[in-house]
Amino acid sequence: MSWKIQQEEIELSRSNFEANIRFLKKTRLLNKNKKMLEIGSGKGVMVNYLSKKGYDIIGTEIKDNYIKFAKNRFGIVLKKISGEDLNFKNNSFDIVLSFDVFEHIPDTNKHLNEVRRVLKSNGHYLLQTPNKWTNLPFEIIKNKSLKKHKQYHCSLHNYWELKKRFKENGFNVKFYGIPVVNDFFKKKIKKQFGTLGLIILKILNPDYFPYFLKTNFYLVAR
Repeated sequence: MSWKIQQEEIELSRSNFEANIRFLKKTRLLNKNKKMLEIGSGKGVMVNYLSKKGYDIIGTEIKDNYIKFAKNRFGIVLKKISGEDLNFKNNSFDIVLSFDVFEHIPDTNKHLNEVRRVLKSNGHYLLQTPNKWTNLPFEIIKNKSLKKHKQYHCSLHNYWELKKRFKENGFNVKFYGIPVVNDFFKKKIKKQFGTLGLIILKILNPDYFPYFLKTNFYLVAR
């Protein structure tokens, strides 16, 4: 199967779409006979991408404007459901996906219990979430720009906290090292930190950091 990505998909995605696809490919868990759910589908880019390739996937989203966009652009109906209250029957899915979602969920214990409930006994939860430690500069900028009293990301974890959180909720986890420095990442750095950020990036490339200092964690939980 070809994993070719269109430029539109990169531009419309809320996250590092190229890195996310690389992760899915590396896990070798996707199968067209498996039923999949994506939590926090944003504008529906991943659901559309996988659907076009013949995968059985549905998506959820809480923002009305994203749900409307997905319907108008892709003809996809995203269910308005939060990550803490998945309105699906027990044992409904073989695979659950989420990208840049876990860190936004106030009650991650409730979220993980819900994911475990809707997953089949041999199912997998594939996700990506930023590193609490290395994401600190972005948090400072985002919290200041939003001018809100609540955190931009309310549930960031470091490597050890993430392992503990999943273990406490009955999951075994496997982390994957996925390169994230691409055009999308460089544009993000330039937008937030200017040219100086790109200069620093050349010296301190996070793709070569020890895993506990990676900017993003990719993991499979089961």
